[in-house]
Amino acid sequence: MKTLCISLLLICMLQSTRAQVSGKVITGKGAPLPYATASVIKAADSSPVKSLLTDERGIYRLENIVPGSYRVRLSSIGYQTWVSPVFIITAGTPANDLGVIIMAENIHQLIEVVIRADKPLYQQRSDGLVVNVENSVLTKGSSALQVLERLPGVAIDHRNSGIALNGKNGVTVMINGKPVRMPLGQIETLLSGTSADNIEKIELLTTPPAGYDAEGSAGIINIVMKKSKKRGTNGSYSLTGGYGMGEKGTASLNLNRNTKNVNLYGSYAYSHDRTYTDLFITGHQVTPFLGGPSEVAFYTKTKQISNNHNATLTADIKLDTLTTLSTSLAYNNSHSPSYTYSHADYNILPDSLLVYTGHINGMNGWNNLTGSVSIERMLSQDEKLSFDIDYIHYSNNSPSEVQSSFINKHGQQVYANNSVSAERQRGFANTVINVGVAKADYTKQLNAKLKLETGIKSTYTTSTSSSGIESLLNGAWVKNSVVANEIFMKEGIAAAYASFTANFSNAVSLVAGVRYEYSYTNMDNPQTIENLVNRKLSVLFPTLLFTAKTGERAELQLSYTKRISRPTYDDLASYVGYSDPTAVYTGNPFLKPTITNNIKLGYNYGDYTFSLLYSHDDNPISRYQLSDSPQHDLLYISPQNLVYQNNLTFQTNLPFKVSNWWNMSYSFVGGLRRFKENYTQYPFTKSYFGYSINFNQSIKLSKSFSAEISGGYNSYSINGTQTINGFGILNAGIKKELKNNKGTIQLSAADILSSSRIHVYYGTLTPQPFNIYSHVAINTESRHFPIIKLTYTRSFGGAGMLNKNKQESGSKDESDRIRKN
Repeated sequence: MKTLCISLLLICMLQSTRAQVSGKVITGKGAPLPYATASVIKAADSSPVKSLLTDERGIYRLENIVPGSYRVRLSSIGYQTWVSPVFIITAGTPANDLGVIIMAENIHQLIEVVIRADKPLYQQRSDGLVVNVENSVLTKGSSALQVLERLPGVAIDHRNSGIALNGKNGVTVMINGKPVRMPLGQIETLLSGTSADNIEKIELLTTPPAGYDAEGSAGIINIVMKKSKKRGTNGSYSLTGGYGMGEKGTASLNLNRNTKNVNLYGSYAYSHDRTYTDLFITGHQVTPFLGGPSEVAFYTKTKQISNNHNATLTADIKLDTLTTLSTSLAYNNSHSPSYTYSHADYNILPDSLLVYTGHINGMNGWNNLTGSVSIERMLSQDEKLSFDIDYIHYSNNSPSEVQSSFINKHGQQVYANNSVSAERQRGFANTVINVGVAKADYTKQLNAKLKLETGIKSTYTTSTSSSGIESLLNGAWVKNSVVANEIFMKEGIAAAYASFTANFSNAVSLVAGVRYEYSYTNMDNPQTIENLVNRKLSVLFPTLLFTAKTGERAELQLSYTKRISRPTYDDLASYVGYSDPTAVYTGNPFLKPTITNNIKLGYNYGDYTFSLLYSHDDNPISRYQLSDSPQHDLLYISPQNLVYQNNLTFQTNLPFKVSNWWNMSYSFVGGLRRFKENYTQYPFTKSYFGYSINFNQSIKLSKSFSAEISGGYNSYSINGTQTINGFGILNAGIKKELKNNKGTIQLSAADILSSSRIHVYYGTLTPQPFNIYSHVAINTESRHFPIIKLTYTRSFGGAGMLNKNKQESGSKDESDRIRKN
């Protein structure tokens, strides 16, 4: 640290021997002109010396200018270029302020300006990795969840509705910078029904700064949706049809009305997806329910139809030159009937045979409504104040019916009067969640090199849930108290943060911040008046992000963050859900939150990125672990805390331009992982090496045809006491751009080798309850047949000139999207 401080001091001293050229650019109406190009050019031959873009206040500062004769040139689309008179810089005049410059509008306004720039697929920042997915052929016609699966370091657990980042659970999912406050299973359903056609980029933030919520020990996945910046009325629509083991369809429409002071945006998307999944389990166990040691062969298949509606409406209104009011409303609806068939052969040693057959008809329906209002006020050129209020309402209803039978080797029905294995059962699960969020943020540029960001936030959540299983016994429906649950939960989180950004020079910057969060969680059973959970937590979360440019194309990054993952409602609730006659799903009210410390070293050279991340987790949560019931007669599948987990992860993204028509990129995420668990009868510590590899090939076949091939491989991994074998996937797509702006047609195929089969093992690391040892082979839909989709997309409406106010907001989001949540 002493060496670093001395180096920074020397850098600052060296800067004082060179000059700074600064000024401010405004329009003829007095409004700041952001993102204009300011260049210092030599007076002799107009050759460029240094350039940058003006900030959101129209201010520019060009530093490290050696003595000589210069001019300043200012340019921006829609405005006449301005060139200053010649001025001379000497060693005695280190600062040269040109003052306020008024840019005149260009009277020869173009009807339409189209700017095309191919962003690199991967961009590494000090807080994480940005993946620009909007230009991908495979993005069109896909869902947001399918796009996530193709990203480096992201793993989706379809069977258990989990999302992992760099080998760790505890991921916070955000859309446009706002956390998605829904149960994990519903987040996966939401992403499955969200069209990826409207996604601009996805941010994988492993070390986010203090302005973000501290929630998400593994990091944050922020999905940034597209939003038109063009003047006038315009929009686009997209139609997709496809087939795998069932039909697929998506239709989406986007409309934008952008005037000088008002921008209205609306979108609607409907998706239909008939899917198929099966799994086969073999193993042995000693289950009291079955009367002793047994060998099991279990087969199950699930057919599901998902129908999803997603609608958004936003309005940005410029009340005056300094004040902007924004409102948004989002509605999501899902209606997903499913049918599951199960067949199991239980060979009760030495010679007894039981045959189980089950038919489960279920329905998963939910509604999610989110409304928000925000106002932003520029108090001066250097300070800004904003207020935001959000309200979220979520409701879920998931009834199910089970028709089952247990037949012995003599063809006789057994266990018919058992409350868990009765011939007819029905389950119910109803959840209502209401969330209110209020926050205020303040930003001030203290001086030319130091910026302050600070804010407060309050979140209050209430949740009511009722779930259980009823059995038809002797002609009457009987609710089993062991498998019934009533929960009322209250949770509050109060937060405050402060963050300083210090730009020591054009090459060196430091972001230092701290976030304080106080939270309480209270869960009661309203029927028994029993308090299940009553927890309070007060934690400071420091953040340090250091960036230094070490060359024209090279940059070094060093960061430290502390984060938390609180158990979700589903994790804590003592509900019981039907799995099979010998096992049930349940929560764990004794779970502790996970506290994570991250240290990251990153290096960028051009478009090549490298990073090394070390993380230490206390009490990491591992879901879907095996334990026995208090009565020692049933298997419980529930989340558990590990003692700790240490990860040392290396990540690299390597793009290559083979020719003008062929681009490729490769990414690697992997490293050493070590954890300790103590919730089993025989605790253990385990170390292993895990990794994932992704690649992308973009090929320009002709002026109007392009193709893309992508794929990935996830290596062997461990989830608590489960081990998962590695598996890979290969995707391909081709795009045709129609003449005269008639749109594009894209054909894509996912998992063209039908290789996505997942093998899970229980009992290989330590003895499991009831001495269970089993192998689970999971076949997703594409394992049987690749998922093929055809998409047509077309834009319509006038373009007009770019709305400068929206350009400001959009560009600001590119570099610092929603820092204050």
